[in-house]
Amino acid sequence: MRTTSLGPAEREHALARMAEHELDILVVGGGVVGAGTALDAATRGLTVGLVEARDWAAGTSSRSSKLIHGGLRYLEMLDFALVREALKERGLLLERLAPHLVKPVPFLYPLQHRGWERLYAGSGVALYDAMSVSSGHGRGLPVHRHLSRRHALRVAPALRKDALVGALQYYDAQVDDARLVVTLVRTAASYGAVVANQARVTGFLREGERVVGARVQDLEAGGEYEVRARQVVNATGVFTDDTQALIGERGQFHVRASKGIHLVVPKDRIHSTTGLILRTEKSVLFVIPWGRHWIVGTTDTDWDLDKAHPAASSADIDYLLEHVNSVLSTPLTRDDVQGVYAGLRPLLAGESDATSKLSREHTVAHPLPGLVVVAGGKYTTYRVMAKDAVDEAVHGLDRRVAPCCTEDVPLLGAEGYQAMWNARATTAARTGVHVARVEHLLNRYGTLADEVLALIAEDPSLGEPLPAADDYLRAEIVYAAAAEQARHLEDVLTRRTRISIETFDRGTGSARAAAELMAPVLGWGQDQVDREVAYYEKRVEAERESQLQPDDQTADAARLGAPDIVPL
Repeated sequence: MRTTSLGPAEREHALARMAEHELDILVVGGGVVGAGTALDAATRGLTVGLVEARDWAAGTSSRSSKLIHGGLRYLEMLDFALVREALKERGLLLERLAPHLVKPVPFLYPLQHRGWERLYAGSGVALYDAMSVSSGHGRGLPVHRHLSRRHALRVAPALRKDALVGALQYYDAQVDDARLVVTLVRTAASYGAVVANQARVTGFLREGERVVGARVQDLEAGGEYEVRARQVVNATGVFTDDTQALIGERGQFHVRASKGIHLVVPKDRIHSTTGLILRTEKSVLFVIPWGRHWIVGTTDTDWDLDKAHPAASSADIDYLLEHVNSVLSTPLTRDDVQGVYAGLRPLLAGESDATSKLSREHTVAHPLPGLVVVAGGKYTTYRVMAKDAVDEAVHGLDRRVAPCCTEDVPLLGAEGYQAMWNARATTAARTGVHVARVEHLLNRYGTLADEVLALIAEDPSLGEPLPAADDYLRAEIVYAAAAEQARHLEDVLTRRTRISIETFDRGTGSARAAAELMAPVLGWGQDQVDREVAYYEKRVEAERESQLQPDDQTADAARLGAPDIVPL
């Protein structure tokens, strides 16, 4: 079984290696596109470096709707090519690339008009299913079905009877977006890529007109490295324009940020066996099953304030509650909201005045010799974006390079996953870990769950749940620091796990226990443990305060009241 660990020593070694040897490709940006680009390049036999200024998936790629989908609404825009492409990628992820991380999820679309709406929406969903099957990778999902109002209310009793005259049910897929990114990074490293987070590009190296590398600052240990590369790929999402500005030349296109916020509520607040998809006047509203919770989202509004920490305002939260409550028999209140998170979509500017109508197509450009820029797109099609970026970079390598093969490269934990899932009861009996916990580990780590179980075998206390976050084992916190390059408490509570949005205290009740588990792995003393906890608590306080503010400007100011533990 292929595996690799990304601990403190591996990170230090990666930065040293980048500085010592010229790379074929240096990828800047550790979101889903950057991670996918590093994997694509490494599996073509190229020497690859990947750097990220904060944590893996710290931006947009940990704050999405957690959906892997074709984009049903893009059919209405007649964007058939994008939908077909996304449906193929959905099928690949479900069946081959990441079956341990990407799972089918049903959605109910309530019909509010008799006759024409069932025909109109039904035709769209039928086309969606047909395009999925025709992609060659969509046979694993059930096809859509038409429901009467009575049947729809049996499936989703939480709906108001007067909110629908019937319904359609169809399937898409969901993913823990941050976990997929860290798995992509580890998979790239297993194929030879050298990777480091908390490593910020402060400028580009030039020889005349040509870009020949980047200056990279180690935000953890200090110091700056000159990393030379034959090609540099800028995959920094909503920060694309900022990264391009380091060159001192105007880019060929601009990226516009659109804010989407999501609410997380306990499962018992909405009585339903299926997710929901609703139309609003501005966008599409999803109610998505998420373990013992629901995710309700999203909004779609322009954002031109702080990109590192987009803030959800009180108006954003009210908007979602108002729209979801329009169809629920028992309305949700502010007290039902366990977690709130906000993310930014990187949309290509200039295509439309309204962000909700901007296309999710991506663009790849070669603005200068030695520099490739990839921007736009949607999470589901990250692999296609990565392929296109590497294809463009290969033109500048002046040698024959193998074509993309990531369509046939399972991510770490995928190979043998079904066999381990079938044997989960045996694994539970062998390890003494309850079968429900084994299932939880398999759906987060796939076959790498054996590595987490090995930690428990060495120290049985790690098989206990983390205080105030019963869904997660103590071993997962240790593993995040030792194998998944988690450098700080926030990395673990917001991305390696989802404790920050899945508990009413937003993770403050688990913070100290988690920091103390990380301390031996990362070499922290008591002062650093206290510092990590204090910074995390300040972050939660600032986020809560921002969510009480009436608009974006005041929410942004409140959120910026909490400094980052590693200042950029």
